[in-house]
Amino acid sequence: MIRTATEADAQLVQELWHAFNEEVPDAPWREDDEDEFRPDVALLADDDGVAALTRRGTRAWYLDVLYVRPHARDRGVGLELIRAAAEHVRESGADMLELDVLEENVAARRLYERLGFTTVERVLATPVDRLLGAASAGPTYGAVHVQSDDVDKVTRDATKVLRSEPEVELGTGWIRVEADADRLRTLARELSFANGVSVALSVESGAVVRYLLFDRGSLVDEYASVPEFHGALPPGDVIALGANATVVSRLTGADPQRVRAVARTAASPSELPPAEELYRQIADLLGVTV
Repeated sequence: MIRTATEADAQLVQELWHAFNEEVPDAPWREDDEDEFRPDVALLADDDGVAALTRRGTRAWYLDVLYVRPHARDRGVGLELIRAAAEHVRESGADMLELDVLEENVAARRLYERLGFTTVERVLATPVDRLLGAASAGPTYGAVHVQSDDVDKVTRDATKVLRSEPEVELGTGWIRVEADADRLRTLARELSFANGVSVALSVESGAVVRYLLFDRGSLVDEYASVPEFHGALPPGDVIALGANATVVSRLTGADPQRVRAVARTAASPSELPPAEELYRQIADLLGVTV
């Protein structure tokens, strides 16, 4: 049964709040929360859970904490607390309930999404050293390579996309098309629609090697040598930015074992060969000319 906490429940509310913080720690660079937690309203599910609310203007309340002790989970207690919180919001004359959830807290995000919560803003963070490093970063450059020997057709197709005739070079089974770094993805996709297989291969900020492999206009593999160079990513995205040796082999003829050996990923550029060297190694792996 859900009830509104009173002064007599202050210690219990503090206890549940501390248990929540221990189980779901905040970002490591943030200071620990203050010892005293005094929300405007706390709703309790016996001694097993709490929903703490703070008023945020005439229309909205903020759900500071939703926590259920481990032994009481999978019984619908969390759902009851959220519904009780919604009832309180409506009875107060407001009509919106807001909350924060960590990106990595997948279970909580799924629950909130099922209940109809949607993202209205995102909090982003990055180490300042990374920003300062980006300010003095090296060059970004690359090209698109099309699996074709029809230079005239590829030139016409590229001119339509770029609205000017690019520099085009015929290699062995591939045609290299010059383009500005910010146009590589679009150009590779459009040339793939018209010609089959294409790859955009580039160096970013003098530190990261990336390729985007397209087949008939669909992105079938993306690789980044340092997946989190531009900021933290969910673990699944980091894994996805590793080279798919099977796909690369099928579309380019590259040896799968060599793909795995050369197109490695790392947490830092220092763990890999210099970007220009790795760029050339991957170009050689794919059979394209840089």
